[in-house]
Amino acid sequence: MSRDLAARPPEAADIAEAEAFLAAHPEITAFDLVLIDLNGIARGKIVRRHELLPIFRSGRHLPGSILGLDVTGEDVEETGLVWSDGDADRRAWPVAGSLVPLPWTSPPRGEVRLALFELDGSPMAADPRHALARQVKLLEDDGFHPVLAYELEFYLLDRQRTADGDFQPLRLPLSGERPEGIQVYGVTELDRLEPFIDAVYRGAEAQGLPVETMISEYAQGQFELTLRHGSALRAADDLAMLKRLLRGLAVRHGMMACFMAKPFAGRAGSGMHVHASLADAGGNNLFADRSEALSPLLKQAVAGLLETMHESMLVFAPHLNSWRRFSAQSYAPTTPTWGTNNRSVAVRIPAGAPAGRHLEQRAAGIDSNPYLVGATVLAGMRRGILAKADPGPETTAYAEAGGDELPPDWRSAIETATRSAFLREALGERLHHVFLALKRAEYRRFAAEITALERTLYGEVV
Repeated sequence: MSRDLAARPPEAADIAEAEAFLAAHPEITAFDLVLIDLNGIARGKIVRRHELLPIFRSGRHLPGSILGLDVTGEDVEETGLVWSDGDADRRAWPVAGSLVPLPWTSPPRGEVRLALFELDGSPMAADPRHALARQVKLLEDDGFHPVLAYELEFYLLDRQRTADGDFQPLRLPLSGERPEGIQVYGVTELDRLEPFIDAVYRGAEAQGLPVETMISEYAQGQFELTLRHGSALRAADDLAMLKRLLRGLAVRHGMMACFMAKPFAGRAGSGMHVHASLADAGGNNLFADRSEALSPLLKQAVAGLLETMHESMLVFAPHLNSWRRFSAQSYAPTTPTWGTNNRSVAVRIPAGAPAGRHLEQRAAGIDSNPYLVGATVLAGMRRGILAKADPGPETTAYAEAGGDELPPDWRSAIETATRSAFLREALGERLHHVFLALKRAEYRRFAAEITALERTLYGEVV
């Protein structure tokens, strides 16, 4: 047996998956190899059909620096993954169950998700998917099986910008008109978006994505899609795949799918709400109500999330624009609070059947990485459970800002995350270092720019 075959990690997909897929899809001529980086950006290659089986058999070399790129795709040397590492190759292996068609492509292509490993078969520590897998394993060792579901809020925009370069809402396909007013939960807007919505549901079915409800959200051109709950890793995979599906379909319908946290100053931001619970080995919900009261285990998990929220905010709000989403009298939390059936808090216990009780973490923006968010949420829940922590009294009205506010801005969040022993443990030492190096580089890039607003305000005034 060769060294490479001996280094095959146990997590890698079986070659039988690729053989069955190729037999079922003779029309597919090429495949997207997709690795999700720390910014949540899909990176990889397109390979020809005949290359797929060798990749499932032996993996595919990729440079480790693919996880040391900033949002522009440039190397960040401070990550330790570029020249100080010799830009060394690692080996990417297909993720089991991730081989799917891309039904919107012509000629037809498929997609397979990758995870990065060292050449000896051990997980490459800077791959965010491994961070989530590690937190899942820690909880499973404690007897808990995490169940997650993500909500995806996003804007559909016109690909043509205004004369000033600003975004503008899409023209609804059936009417040609732009949405007017907020019209939250409006069904007319959804009806006039019918060709796109139909394509989304058909694409999701072809890819095995558990996409459910679509909602017209709290701004012109803003929508929400929900995903059915599942295992923690699959839930994060589903969110990453759904963003790819929406982007691919939007451009083919003359639109732009926008996953900025706050694309418009005066309109609602877009969140990535995470619904979480823990099950036992038999699949029974351990967060289910006990004697008509909230489960002590659920409250302990909530307490852990509140305790670690300050240190976690850079994961939940990783970019400059992320911080424009947080403001008073909005649906984005500004304090670490919790409550039942209350959308102003950071950790909400939704209304619903007692047997299906779970928590909803509402701080993350849709621009964040679902693997890092999932890992950080699970690590916070586990901390509260191990400490048998108490979340304190719940908030029953609007969660007003107070002395226990979250970091006020991006720079403060970077500094807090740098000092955080919790975040270092949640992400792992190597990933924590790489993530912080990327965020510092991104911060420096923005700090060096002179904006149009600065020129307008200060050019002939000061």
